[in-house]
Amino acid sequence: MGIMIEDLTVTFKNKVTAVGHANLEIPKGIFGLLGENGAGKTTLMRVLTTVLSPSSGTVTLDGILYSEGNYEKIQRKIGYLPQEIDLYPSLTVQECLEYMGDLSGISKQIYKERIQYYLEKTSLTEHRKKKMKQLSGGMKRRVGLIQALLNEPEFLIVDEPTTGLDPEERIRIRNLLVDFSEGRTILFSTHVVEDLAATCNQLAIMKKGCFLYAGNIQELLEYAKGNVWDFVTDDSAQVKELEKKYLISAKQHTENGIQMRILSKEKPNLDCRPDKATLEDAYIYLTNQSW
Repeated sequence: MGIMIEDLTVTFKNKVTAVGHANLEIPKGIFGLLGENGAGKTTLMRVLTTVLSPSSGTVTLDGILYSEGNYEKIQRKIGYLPQEIDLYPSLTVQECLEYMGDLSGISKQIYKERIQYYLEKTSLTEHRKKKMKQLSGGMKRRVGLIQALLNEPEFLIVDEPTTGLDPEERIRIRNLLVDFSEGRTILFSTHVVEDLAATCNQLAIMKKGCFLYAGNIQELLEYAKGNVWDFVTDDSAQVKELEKKYLISAKQHTENGIQMRILSKEKPNLDCRPDKATLEDAYIYLTNQSW
C-alpha cells in the first residue's frame, strides 16, 4: 500500500508554512524526492519519521494513521538516515552498531549477522574497530545507513545518503538500496539528480512547500522534450548574453568552442540543434516555470 499523504500542512509558530496542502502517494520501491533548500523536504521527512506532527491533513503508512497513539507502532516500521548524523564519537564502528542493535530490540544473534553483512556491503569491514570520531564524513554516512537498515524496516527514509562518497561507493550504496527496496518503500531525498536516475522511476519535486510534480520519471522527461538545445560558440560575449536570456543547464569548453545546453520552449534564434532531455534538464526546466 505504501504511504498516503492527504492535504498535509505544517505551519510553525512563527506562522511560516513549510508544507502547504500537499497530497502525495509513495508506492512500494524507491521513490525520489527532489527540491531546492527550503522546499519543505526536511519538514516532510520529519513528519514521516513521527518527529513532527502536522498542523492539518493526514498521513497513513500501510493503512496505519499517523497519530500519537500509533507512533510507536509506526516507528517500529521505519528506518531513517538524516542529513546530519553524529553517532557516539567515542565508540568504535562495531560498538556503535551493536548499541543501536540493542536499542532496536532485535536479538543479538540477528543484529550481529546483519552488522557483518552491511559492513561488507558498504566496504566498512576493515574500519569496524575505528572510533566514530576518526571516520571521514562519507564513512559516518555509511555507518548511519547501516543503523537505519538494522531492523530491516518496511519504510526507509534516506536523506542525501551518497554525500561525501566517491563514485564507486556511491554506486555501491545505490545498488544496496535497490536490493533492499524489494517489497519495501524507500524515500530517497537527494540533490544528486543522477542518483535518482540510476535507482528509481518514480519521484516528486517540491518547491515552496508544494509538489510541482509527482509521477513517472519518463513522463517528466517527456515534459522537457523539445525544450533542450545544444549550441556551440567561440564568442564569450555571446555566452554572457545567452546566460541572461535563457536557462543554461550545462556549459563546457571544448575543442570547437564553448558548448551550452539551453533550456527554452521556443527554439533560440541561433544555429543550434535539439538535444535529448536529461533528468537534470527536466528538473531545472520544471522548477523555473512561473507558478
